[in-house]
Amino acid sequence: MPLQIIFCGTPGFAVPSLRHLAAQSDFQIEGVVTQPDRPRGRGQEPASPAVKEAGREAAIPVFQPEKINSDAAYDYFRRVAPDAVVIIAYGQIIPQRLIEIPRLGWINLHASLLPKYRGAAPIQWAIASGETRAGITTMRIDEGLDTGPILLQSETQIGADETAPELSTRLAEAGAGLVAETLLRLERGEIIPRAQDSSQATLAPALKKEDGQVDWSHSAQKIYNRIRGFQPWPGAFTTFRGKTCQIWGTPVKPVATGGQNGILLPTREDGLLVICAGSSVLRVDFAQLEGRKRVTGLEFAHGARIEPGERFN
Repeated sequence: MPLQIIFCGTPGFAVPSLRHLAAQSDFQIEGVVTQPDRPRGRGQEPASPAVKEAGREAAIPVFQPEKINSDAAYDYFRRVAPDAVVIIAYGQIIPQRLIEIPRLGWINLHASLLPKYRGAAPIQWAIASGETRAGITTMRIDEGLDTGPILLQSETQIGADETAPELSTRLAEAGAGLVAETLLRLERGEIIPRAQDSSQATLAPALKKEDGQVDWSHSAQKIYNRIRGFQPWPGAFTTFRGKTCQIWGTPVKPVATGGQNGILLPTREDGLLVICAGSSVLRVDFAQLEGRKRVTGLEFAHGARIEPGERFN
């Protein structure tokens, strides 16, 4: 008999796991639970979560409760009575009365090597913090924030120039197989859940707009890490002549200037350089001043006619 599963998730990161489980004869997905459609884009038209679209493509019934702790949601899970619930980036805290329903528990795929980077944005903060290794963890959820016992983990290297969307795609694909393996091995009694060492925990809270503000007192490498980690939102931005300016850049060899942090150096070879902490240097590959289109650093430097001593703030 295949394991009876409810799949609970919302964004694109969860889709590879949903599709993988739906394609395996070892599992029967009885339903997909996801967030309600939300307004999106300039027109604020209602848009379906990526998991809802994938569920419909696989002809799986979709349930979209406004609140997962509602009586309607409780009745739904009690009626289906699954062997396990797979939950990936759903977006709401699961109440204890729901956690207790499936006999194998609620199995979560988290995009970090727990207990590091608990929270909503583990991939973004791992890259922004300069980590060179990342990974995925399956765990049984409890009422805490990513605090449940670890089941399986898989580690990978973060590319020196890898961005958050790129790493997210890799981890989502790898996670699909790990979720399936976890379910099968749990059913066979081959996994002993391992408690997390909370003394080693770090947090990865949801990103805020202000996280993208560049601090030019940081090194060029640290700024570059945040540029990579905070793509596509909030990105990395600074202020130029009183206006917000989005930037994309890369560290280059230091130059002998002795200038202050944030000082701009237009050059023929590299276009536009910015002095950072310790005389490190960031080359501006692209820039986008508010109300303008994105241009190369060289085009920005020529168009702005940067004067000696001007800086990003």
